[in-house]
Amino acid sequence: MFAGLRVAASRRGFATASTVNGFTEAVGNTPLIYLKTLSEQIGSKIYGKAEFQNPGGSVKDRAALGVVRNAEEKGLIKPGGTVVEGTAGNTGIGLAHSQEKIDLLQMLGADVRPVPAVAYDNPLNYNHQARDYALTLENGIWTDQFDNTANAYAHYTSTGPEIWEQTQGDLDGFICATGTGGTLAGTGKYLKEKSGGKTQIWLADPPGSVLTSYIRSGGKLTERSGSSITEGIGQGRVTQNLDTFVNEISGAFTVPDEKSIAMVYELLHTEGLYLGASSALNVVAAVELAQKLGKGTLRSKVATILCDGAYRYQSRLFSKAWLKSKGLEDAIPPNLKKYAVLD
Repeated sequence: MFAGLRVAASRRGFATASTVNGFTEAVGNTPLIYLKTLSEQIGSKIYGKAEFQNPGGSVKDRAALGVVRNAEEKGLIKPGGTVVEGTAGNTGIGLAHSQEKIDLLQMLGADVRPVPAVAYDNPLNYNHQARDYALTLENGIWTDQFDNTANAYAHYTSTGPEIWEQTQGDLDGFICATGTGGTLAGTGKYLKEKSGGKTQIWLADPPGSVLTSYIRSGGKLTERSGSSITEGIGQGRVTQNLDTFVNEISGAFTVPDEKSIAMVYELLHTEGLYLGASSALNVVAAVELAQKLGKGTLRSKVATILCDGAYRYQSRLFSKAWLKSKGLEDAIPPNLKKYAVLD
């Protein structure tokens, strides 16, 4: 029994060849997981970049590290300074080192100041409040995750090269949702350049976001309407991070909340992965893209981002009452409703 386990373990290898020096060096080099059951169901290969294995628990560790290092290199902040960001949660968690997110930020030592959710053009939008507060601080910076292109560059120099190496340069498509736009822009730019244009880069959108219509219309922004149960993704504008690559995106489509919720439960049941709704949306999108790119006997290979774990959202995603309040209880396949264990 143990001999067999040793053989299996020896085949896996390790993400890093040696120990790393502290939190910052632990960021990145995450596994690329082959989603076996889903892949076999559709006859293509779907891969998920396990960003929930970053030390802060999400893909946003990469952006957080990138923007702070950029500020240090420019002399904008010195040791002991204060980093300020407007965030739905994950970037704040990455920088500091739902209610679950607020609790975690506070446990990490962050000064959390909840503000009303208002449109970007409103002076009270959380981005503007973060910027204005940082200006009052000595040795403080606003990292500006949406429009600071050090965010996208962090993915261009890490996430993209990692996926390219892990797939040995054999990848037909990459797709993910965007909030700041940094992950899609940086990763997509690297993969498209390295593949000579062979790897198609697509954008996935939650309901209420304007980016699908923006890309399909050739660059026309519409008014944002509707909403989604997903957090931290979707946009009402083209951020400067996304703008570095938006004209090179191959296509886009919107994923309904019903499909995202169903995939949360499907991934838990078939792949053993306990992931949040944005990760599930990305996987739904990867499946759809793989089916678009596969022709006849051609089996496509598509990668996406598994952003973070479900523990940050479990009080809702696995709550029967919450799901019912959103009209999503019937989105879960009957055989998987056993996982909705919270009242």
